[in-house]
Amino acid sequence: MKHKKIIYNNTLLSYYTFGNGKPLLLMHGFAEDHSIWKHQITHLSKKYFVIAPDLFGVGNSDFLDRGNVSIKTYAEAIKEIIKAEKIQQFIMMGHSMGGYITLAYLELYPEDLLGIGLVHSTIFEDDDNKKQVRLKAIEFIKSHGGASFLKTSIPGLYFDASKFESEIQSQIATSTGIVDEVLIQYYQAMLKRPDSTKLLQSTKIPLMIIAGKHDHAVPFSQSLKQFHLSQITYLKILQNSAHMGLIEESEAANQFISFFVENQPSY
Repeated sequence: MKHKKIIYNNTLLSYYTFGNGKPLLLMHGFAEDHSIWKHQITHLSKKYFVIAPDLFGVGNSDFLDRGNVSIKTYAEAIKEIIKAEKIQQFIMMGHSMGGYITLAYLELYPEDLLGIGLVHSTIFEDDDNKKQVRLKAIEFIKSHGGASFLKTSIPGLYFDASKFESEIQSQIATSTGIVDEVLIQYYQAMLKRPDSTKLLQSTKIPLMIIAGKHDHAVPFSQSLKQFHLSQITYLKILQNSAHMGLIEESEAANQFISFFVENQPSY
């Protein structure tokens, strides 16, 4: 493992690299850092060059203290990592909010990508109900703090939380160190993200989807709808997972990600 840093918009962005081979970037989601992919990093770095960033405000990355931050802003920052690593083309995949960043990268820099992966994520913009959920979460964080919010919300991301108590406590410990302003910035960026249906329909870049049968954050039915929109799609349904299949069914996720990466050409 190598710990590296770049500067984007006068702000430090931290990332880690593992292994050698075909480049693969793993983007974490809301209230997570790169360690959410720990099971996948261990598996994939045996054969591939894995890049795992910490988004602004988590891990060792500084908070991006500026207005009008969008999901595209985060994608532009990831581009600077790709430049620093002198990578021509790579595969990018993201968990949850990380999938939104992956889609934004596809829109901005399609020539860079050999394939993309949405892991418990969606191309569809928030409907009115989802927007209200996010707005209520912002108000809760402002009133009670992000730590209280995450302690109650993280266990609900698992299908059977009782089986993953140590993982959940570790995730809570990691996420509760994130300051409230960071969580609010992420929510505000997600609220502004556009629908990516037309983007997905127009691209020939292969898409991988991993969906949890019991996911409430990204409903299973929604994952199936986006499967039919892409020209080339690989779909894996995790039967015993909700939103955290990277942990709940890590071995199945690892094998499917490896299968997808192996089937994409090198540049």
